[in-house]
Amino acid sequence: MRLSVGTLTVVPAGMPSRVDREVGGRAMVLGPVVGALVGGIAAGVVALAQLVRPDADLLAAVLGVLVVAGLSGGLHLDGLADFADALGSRRDRETMLKIMKQSDIGPFGVVAIVGVLLVDVAALTACLQAGFGWQAVLIATTASRLTLPWSCRTSVPAARPDGLGTVVAGTVRPLIAALTTAVVLAAALLLAWPDLLHPTTTTAAPPLAGTATDPLQFAGIAAAVLLAVATSLITTRRARKALGGTTGDVLGATVELALPVTLLTLALTA
Repeated sequence: MRLSVGTLTVVPAGMPSRVDREVGGRAMVLGPVVGALVGGIAAGVVALAQLVRPDADLLAAVLGVLVVAGLSGGLHLDGLADFADALGSRRDRETMLKIMKQSDIGPFGVVAIVGVLLVDVAALTACLQAGFGWQAVLIATTASRLTLPWSCRTSVPAARPDGLGTVVAGTVRPLIAALTTAVVLAAALLLAWPDLLHPTTTTAAPPLAGTATDPLQFAGIAAAVLLAVATSLITTRRARKALGGTTGDVLGATVELALPVTLLTLALTA
């Protein structure tokens, strides 16, 4: 847990006494837990902003997205930019890996960062307008970190002999990733279940603002979680084809790609 928090956030967690592939694999499986921690804080900020200014949905969405990016230290966005620049170069494998290690950001990286942030803010704003704001950011942030165990499953090698990829690549069995997905999916649906939040009483009560009220929204929540997994599978396949495997930048890029996909799905079905 300390490795997962320390790697995926700026929260000071300290380093564990042992860091090897076994610990690395466990850290990736705990990625959704860290996502829930980050998402919970962002959800609190969104809820507070709505409480202070109920008519400022855009402001609340921007604050929520900034909190997620800030608590992640911008590391995932940096990985997205590096991966986009590498793929955009259309060069050979070694050149792309070299581009990803450079500290500067090229035009493809800039477009990628701006693009995902715009979709994040727009989709979260739509969720807020539908009364499903803080729940959406919590579900999306958790589901986007669900990509980590799938990106580190045993069939995915490391693209280079050093870096984070060598510690976590190929460390998670698909069964463990599937079980983690089932837990995240169940938790997301439970969060939005109105009957559990409002037990049946003799007096009819309106559903809590932000809870799911129809089958379409429940289907949207399930689809959002599963599309996060699909994003991981697609991105990992592209990385294996272009780079020969995964890297820390690819893991970060996958998280950042899954976040707008999840939020957009929730926005379209809220």
